[in-house]
Parts: sequence; structure tokens; C-alpha cells
Amino acid sequence: MQIPTTNGQADALVAFPDDGERHPGVLMYADAFGIRTALREMADELAGHGYYVLAPNFFYRQGPTPLVELPAHIGEEARPAIVAQLMPLIEAHTAERALSDADAYLAFLTSQPEVGPGPVAVTGYCIGGLLATRTAVARPDLVAALAAFHAPVAADGFESLRHLAAEVHFGHAATDLTPADLGELNQALDAAGVHGSSEIYPGTVHGFTMSDTDAFDPAALRRHWERLLPLLARTLTER
Repeated sequence: MQIPTTNGQADALVAFPDDGERHPGVLMYADAFGIRTALREMADELAGHGYYVLAPNFFYRQGPTPLVELPAHIGEEARPAIVAQLMPLIEAHTAERALSDADAYLAFLTSQPEVGPGPVAVTGYCIGGLLATRTAVARPDLVAALAAFHAPVAADGFESLRHLAAEVHFGHAATDLTPADLGELNQALDAAGVHGSSEIYPGTVHGFTMSDTDAFDPAALRRHWERLLPLLARTLTER
């Protein structure tokens, strides 16, 4: 699938129920490792619950997926070299680029014949969680649900979160956020009137949702689905 943007064509993964019906749309941002088997499995799982899932290659300016060669399992020995290749792409993906792309992704998502009318959700993992948060902040008119996992959701400052209209769930890795940090973030969310939940997943490390990494935690992935699916049901399918 190709998404037209102001800077070219972004290749993307799509997954949706093959039943001829229209379904709520979900924009899914991958982690920095991008579109691969582990992410396809997550998109397929979500589609199986009745959603149209769009997962773009947000590094499309540098080329189509895969931009770097990934092993079947991204172990700790291989990770530093892979991250070193990806860091220049991450640094080049400015907030301005991210927001321009977000408009293109949302326009594409909402125009698909398999996507029903109404609001959409955005989800994201690692850097994708930050991109999902930026998208929800920029488009409160369209985004009704935001879920981000092991992500620097406050990287743009607490003030930016005041613009959120979506119901949120932030699932943090225990190695990414201290309880004191979590308390500060949650106080900022409360002060901004943001509805939802924000919690540390016990015993987890950064990347806990990704089944092809050493960080993977099956129990935490189940918890992720237990938080994500009810959020989508409340905000999208019950309207």
C-alpha cells in the first residue's frame, strides 16, 4: 500500500477484516525497527477484533521498508549496531515532518472504503508512541483514542498534552519511567483534563511488546491488549 504525502509515497501495511463491512480506523505507528513480521502479527490481531489498521513506514523519505537488515530475532548483541543505523533517521524525523505526515496518513485512512465514518484511534510503540501522541495532540477533532507503549510521550513537554481530547492509555516500561516520573506525568495529565490511564507495567524493559526482541514480555503484551481493546471499544465502536 502506498500513501501519498507532500514528500512522496509512504509504503504502508494494512490489515482489516475481509467481511465486506466498514470498520473503525486505527493508525498504528511502529517502533523504530519498523514494519516486519512482529508488527504484522500485531496489526492482524487488532484487525481480527474488527478494526482497519494502517501502519505506515514513517522513514519513507529514506526508502521503502526494510531500511536496515533485521535478523529474525533482534537480540542484545545485534541491537546496538541496528540502533546506530536507525539513529540518523530518527533524528531527521522532526516534529514538523511528523505532523505533515500525520495529516496524510489520516486523510488516507479515513478515505478508505473499508473504514467507517466517525473518529479514529492512534497507537504507537517506542518512537511510534511519540508520533501517535503528536498526532492526537494535533488532531483533537478526529482522534478519539490514543494508546502509546514504552514511549517518550512527554518528550514535547507537559504543556503539549493540554491539547489532547482523546481518551488515552500510556503503558510505560519499568526501565523507562520511575514511580516519581509517573506521578509527575499523571499529575500533568490530570491538570490538563486528559481522561484515561497511565501506568508502569511491572518488571518490564523498553520494547516489551515486541515479540522479536529480547525485551519481549508475553504477560505485558497481554496486559497491553487488555488495556487497548476496551479503550477502542469505548471510544470508537460504541459511538
